[in-house]
Amino acid sequence: MTLTWNGRRFDWVNVAYFAAIHAIALTALWHFSWTGLGLALLGWWVSGSLGICFTFHRLLTHRGFRVSKPLEYLGTVFGMLASEGGAISWVAMHRIHHAKSDQPGQDIHTPKDGFWWSHIGWIVCDIGRSRREMERRYAPELVADPVHRLLNRFHLVPNILVGLALFAWGGWSYVVWGVFVRLVITLHGTWLVNSATHVWGYRTWNTNEDSRNLWWVGLLAWGEGWHNTHHAFQRSARHGLEWWEFDATWLVIRALASVGLVRDVHLLPRNAERFRIRREEPEAAAA
Repeated sequence: MTLTWNGRRFDWVNVAYFAAIHAIALTALWHFSWTGLGLALLGWWVSGSLGICFTFHRLLTHRGFRVSKPLEYLGTVFGMLASEGGAISWVAMHRIHHAKSDQPGQDIHTPKDGFWWSHIGWIVCDIGRSRREMERRYAPELVADPVHRLLNRFHLVPNILVGLALFAWGGWSYVVWGVFVRLVITLHGTWLVNSATHVWGYRTWNTNEDSRNLWWVGLLAWGEGWHNTHHAFQRSARHGLEWWEFDATWLVIRALASVGLVRDVHLLPRNAERFRIRREEPEAAAA
């Protein structure tokens, strides 16, 4: 009998890969050092914020701003350190998510197919689609770029090189913290955007799916947790709009824009307020 989840066969390579990452990360309890912790936190910011949020998501997927090609490729390498696949595959799957958001069986990772499916199930199963076909259809501009094709093919290489460098510098304990602990934090931060922010939190904007703004995912995922705002205005480079909606990645974008490294930044459209969900005043509700 074939073992399946939501009717999808397990991808045993991915099962073994992500199980190994988590198992090795647990050994950090026996390899603690302040330097190791610092490496994990620094790597989390580089791979999670600069790599996934800034580059893979807000730049490559939604084109919320523009940067030079060298900076785009550097950010792509940072994103590869998150071990979430190559940029072309990542962008294609995320664009499918927006095109089919919260449609059971169509959205690759909707909680309507199960919370844990949306969090990790789709990662460890064969999703039943040709990745190359998805890339050509949903990320054709990246497929046409030979540098992105090369980086997409060798997306595992940066982590291998970082691991070797850390081992040479400080031994196995630095590898455990700087690679494996960092990967677990970064991966679950991203996966919580797929799962938790389509289940819990508040809605500010009328959208045709179940996205929510969720403060603690906003912190863990460098500003990506303000997900309802993102779904309402996908091209906006800023996700956290209210004073309490801390958006660490937006601070990076704004800082780089101030020195000319980021340009043509897209924010909310002029007619944004028409999509805001109106709350009844208490007096009006009582009347």
